[in-house]
Amino acid sequence: MKAIEIARVIEEFAPVAIQETWDNSGFCIGNPQTQINGVLVALDCTPEVIQEAIEIGANMIITHHPLIFRAVKKITGATLVERMIAELIKRDIVLYSAHTNIDKVIDGVSGVMADRLCLLNREILDEDLSTGTGLGIIGELSVEMSSSDFIAYVKKKFLVDQVRVSRPLEKKIKRVAVCGGSGSSLIKKAAQGGASVLITGDISYHDFYCEDGFMVIDIGHYESEIGSLEILTSILRKKIHTFAVCKSEKNKNPIHYY
Repeated sequence: MKAIEIARVIEEFAPVAIQETWDNSGFCIGNPQTQINGVLVALDCTPEVIQEAIEIGANMIITHHPLIFRAVKKITGATLVERMIAELIKRDIVLYSAHTNIDKVIDGVSGVMADRLCLLNREILDEDLSTGTGLGIIGELSVEMSSSDFIAYVKKKFLVDQVRVSRPLEKKIKRVAVCGGSGSSLIKKAAQGGASVLITGDISYHDFYCEDGFMVIDIGHYESEIGSLEILTSILRKKIHTFAVCKSEKNKNPIHYY
């Protein structure tokens, strides 16, 4: 099976054409016509993930986050990204990424977040009506919760010990918005949609000053997007039966908490 055929399986679920204009999803390194004998799925391409692929004999790595975002003008080994590019080329490993395209489908990254919270009556939060896709999900809890109960519920469902929260609400929470990754740009949209809270990552200091009746919960970028691996492995395993599609055991949060 060729790399391009594997990519098509993902793109049937989340077309590359719907990615954000600033994004770099799709093939990053390697020839799409390469014959593939094993796939490794990871959140990020790191030296540890590349070594894991080598060890298990996978010559294609599929990540959520693209390795190359900014222009790479030289490959001299001076930076970590340059060294990884050189190693992938040397090892003839194809690198492909599915980033904002799987953020923007209803069953994508934010959909997995909604699954964890068991949200009902879901809609895309910031929808492009021409494509029926967009960022974030908004839905409802099966029962109303107090802020303290909801925060505990979020920590349990996302397997985190701590979260960053704006001033807790006095009213009960029913309608909730979620967005994987960095979703603070959707705060206004979430409030307009009737949500009492937005759960996402990478919220800046000033965004914690919320309007009355609204709060934000920052669970972390990694924590909000690690579910992307389940999406990618599930999609591929349903269609590929001739070789292994493995989920990386080397995924790790680059942020350490003390």
